[in-house]
Amino acid sequence: MALLFLVGPRGSGKSTVGRLLARRLGWGFVDADARLEERAGMTIREVFEREGEVGFRERESSALSELAELDAHVIATGGGVVLRPENRERMARRGAIVYLTADVETLWRRTSGDASTAERRPALAGGGREEVERVVAAREAIYRSCAQLVAVTEGKTPEEVAGEIAGWLGG
Repeated sequence: MALLFLVGPRGSGKSTVGRLLARRLGWGFVDADARLEERAGMTIREVFEREGEVGFRERESSALSELAELDAHVIATGGGVVLRPENRERMARRGAIVYLTADVETLWRRTSGDASTAERRPALAGGGREEVERVVAAREAIYRSCAQLVAVTEGKTPEEVAGEIAGWLGG
């Protein structure tokens, strides 16, 4: 396997678990949202404001295409990358997909306590806890349908989750 893609909603632990997992596997790590922001020269919030969701999704797909060419990397994807079938297909062709999940209350607590989320990320469905509920409800089936492993992150440390995924990988 060349790559491991972590998918899931904001606050599920993709970046935190991804860094730990990459270190454990001796692989590289890339946060796809950070790469997108670096290439765009602006935050995701600014991309949404200037180019709308369609422009953002184009940039997101482009970043994923670039990252899918790497080898031996853990990629923390943006929460909505799974919305485009071509992105799901690209990830499936290049590696394994792991869905990181947690209950709505845990996701809300994590994202509302993270200042960078508010500064860098746009509200997708009106904001607040209700946004988390709506986004999870809208994407849950897609996350599950494309993932080879579902890893529950609530009530666990990032180290425990990384260990579970590494165990599943045989490492």
